[in-house]
Amino acid sequence: MLLRNTSRRRVAIGCGGLAVGVLILLAGGLYLLQRAYDGEVRRVAGALPSGAGRPASTGRGENWLLIGSDRRADIPAMGARADTIMLVHLSGRGDRVSLISIPRDGWVPVPGHGTTKINAAFAYGGPSLLIRAVERLSGVRVDHYASLDFRGFVKMTDALGGVDVTITKDTYDPMHERRWKAGSQHLDGVEALDFVRQRWNLPDGDLDRIKRQQAFLHALADKALDTRNPIKIDRFVRAVTGSVAVDDSVTAGTLRGLAHRLLKTSLVEYLTAPVAKPAERDGQSVVLLDDDGVRSLFTAVRNDTVGDYVARNGAANSVDSVR
Repeated sequence: MLLRNTSRRRVAIGCGGLAVGVLILLAGGLYLLQRAYDGEVRRVAGALPSGAGRPASTGRGENWLLIGSDRRADIPAMGARADTIMLVHLSGRGDRVSLISIPRDGWVPVPGHGTTKINAAFAYGGPSLLIRAVERLSGVRVDHYASLDFRGFVKMTDALGGVDVTITKDTYDPMHERRWKAGSQHLDGVEALDFVRQRWNLPDGDLDRIKRQQAFLHALADKALDTRNPIKIDRFVRAVTGSVAVDDSVTAGTLRGLAHRLLKTSLVEYLTAPVAKPAERDGQSVVLLDDDGVRSLFTAVRNDTVGDYVARNGAANSVDSVR
């Protein structure tokens, strides 16, 4: 992976994008507040770790671990890895939601497996081991788990008649043989899937892909909120519920509470765990995280002071347009 001009305090902020929140809300049928949809959401038994050694809850806000994968993320298979890893922090004051992406190639300790890429934790032990790895890295207690199957993006996008994103420069994806022209692009489902998968020929590799995924979720959420056609809404909700899984402690009441909380949120911000540099370990391209920066960011999460962290570090980057 190539990473150029990567700051030691890499922060991306986007206002008004209820992206992940909308997906979780719709997963429970909360867009229409219909209980019938809740029965279609998969629950993953044992997703949350049990036993000692987990960080204590501070009672300051709520934290969800959201992953995205090209495989059904509730059914680990040999070699299956989490392609997208986000810690979603909902502030205790209810005024902001912080989506913190952790680079999937981040070189971190994984309990029982030494130091390896963080996305390998899912392959080794499913959601519970990935949560333990994230908790060990961050010191933040994960309250709930949710996963999205990227293949469901095709149905979600097509159900809404496509979504619009803005690309800043022409680029070619050799893996999917896709050429992207600079400017506004209207994506159907298959195009959207290629868009969120691309990391080849992007200057910052997976870090640029993270921003593409955030931009797509932002666009998808905006389109869903603007849709008034009840047939399209129904198709979209069913596509989402077929692509989402949550831990088995999440009830319909949990999702309704989350809905009310997110709909009152005034700010949604996108961040990436601070990166030091790319490197090679055991013959693999990996990402070394900035230990001081990671400590500072996740201390802010634990203390529910992410706004102060963002104000100190600046470097805003909107998801309204991406590479």
